[in-house]
Amino acid sequence: MSWLHPTDKHLLFTKNDKEDPRLGECVQLLPKGEPSLDSHEFDFALLGYPDDEGIALNGGRVGAQNAPKEIRTYLYKMTPHLASTKLPKILDLGDLVNREKPIEERHAKGRELISQLVKMNKRWISFGGGHDYGYCDSTAFVENHKGNAVVINFDAHMDVRPTDKGLNSGTPFHRLLQEFSGQVDFAEVGIQNQCNSQAHIAWARSKGAEIITLDQVNENGLLNSLKDYLRGKEGKKVFLSVDIDAFTSNEAPGCSQSWTTGLFTKDFLEALQWMMKNHDIRGMGIYEVSPPLDSDKRTCKLAALISHNFIFGLLNKG
Repeated sequence: MSWLHPTDKHLLFTKNDKEDPRLGECVQLLPKGEPSLDSHEFDFALLGYPDDEGIALNGGRVGAQNAPKEIRTYLYKMTPHLASTKLPKILDLGDLVNREKPIEERHAKGRELISQLVKMNKRWISFGGGHDYGYCDSTAFVENHKGNAVVINFDAHMDVRPTDKGLNSGTPFHRLLQEFSGQVDFAEVGIQNQCNSQAHIAWARSKGAEIITLDQVNENGLLNSLKDYLRGKEGKKVFLSVDIDAFTSNEAPGCSQSWTTGLFTKDFLEALQWMMKNHDIRGMGIYEVSPPLDSDKRTCKLAALISHNFIFGLLNKG
């Protein structure tokens, strides 16, 4: 069985109107069994992780396996940004699917694919699936930029659970910090009081992690908090990990565990635009969107909106 399952061509939305272009018209699909990415010209790659076994293993509500398709549906219907003077070239790699293999092998294959993109100096967006796939994205990024890498995780949870009970959606950054201790600047942003163990926070800090709680974000503002953290890191490469439960349940109800407290879309998009303008953002993963739990597809649309801002913020930057 092939690891990559091609994206359905019917998701590439078009109005067949040259005066009303859509992002679906900017996408080329990676053919099934394509051995190499070198023959493709693209600005951004997109990869789906339709796998929520890690969420189930962590006791969460499943449904995130459906997210990559749903997020693509809304993203590919969107128009180009009004301020954009050119259209992006997007290579959709499809979905990493092989449930016959153990979760460790799935993670290893995801890491291998992202590492190929990083080596090619390509920007990418990943759609989970469980946040355990944040391990694939972050480790592939850091191993290629050791000592020059910044990983920022937006999340209600630390996700630094030890792996002695197996791999799950709560373990990605324990694995990252164990493997690359001292080789990455790592921050957790939006951490909520009711969602985390003091022992986990202490362990992360012992590995050099910066913890910016939701209380601190509410007091100082998200943008100011990120400006403070990123000061002096302007020359480094940055990867953004976005667990959708970082947002309030009013804005992102469709996730494994949502709370009425959290980040707000307006603040996040403002901070994202500032980061892209002032720092070298190389990739972003959006995880744990769960369409079966989503009200009016708000969460799927939020993930698509964040992706749209990411693509055009970097494209317009040049």
